[in-house]
Amino acid sequence: SPRRFCLHPGLSEDLVGTHPPGAHSLVAVSVGYFLEDFVDMLCNQKLHQSWELLFHHSVVIVCFGIAVLLHQYVGFALVALLVEINSIFLHLRQILLMANLVHTTCYRLNSIINLGTYVVFRIATLAWMTRWLFLNRENVPPATYAVGTVGMAIMTPMNIILFYRLLRSDFFK
Repeated sequence: SPRRFCLHPGLSEDLVGTHPPGAHSLVAVSVGYFLEDFVDMLCNQKLHQSWELLFHHSVVIVCFGIAVLLHQYVGFALVALLVEINSIFLHLRQILLMANLVHTTCYRLNSIINLGTYVVFRIATLAWMTRWLFLNRENVPPATYAVGTVGMAIMTPMNIILFYRLLRSDFFK
């Protein structure tokens, strides 16, 4: 989180080996959450409805799992968790849709906040992470670099497509 960068300035210089106390546990708990959500979707949703999220969760589980097992790239995983701030508003949107509250001020306000946090915490964070990976490619082992590059190559287009769908659904009906 941004607070972590203020309290632990070394983190902004070393996302590979440096991480504040509790960060490793946070990333490990996140792996557990994504695993649980993955299994829940497999058991309770049709594959054609959830394949994108299952794919997303698979990438996150692999990337975060590497950070947890190696005790490296935990700082990079912390940056990636900034993306989840937007999930609050994505989930609230889904709840409002299920409650048939689409034509309410609450839904409209959430749509605006959702898109704003989407740009800041998803698009900008993924762009920053891609840039960091590119700029640090010589300091990252080839296998880890490959996993990170593939992860970013999967997540970035998925998030751009979802952004387009949100724009189209909530603002250009």
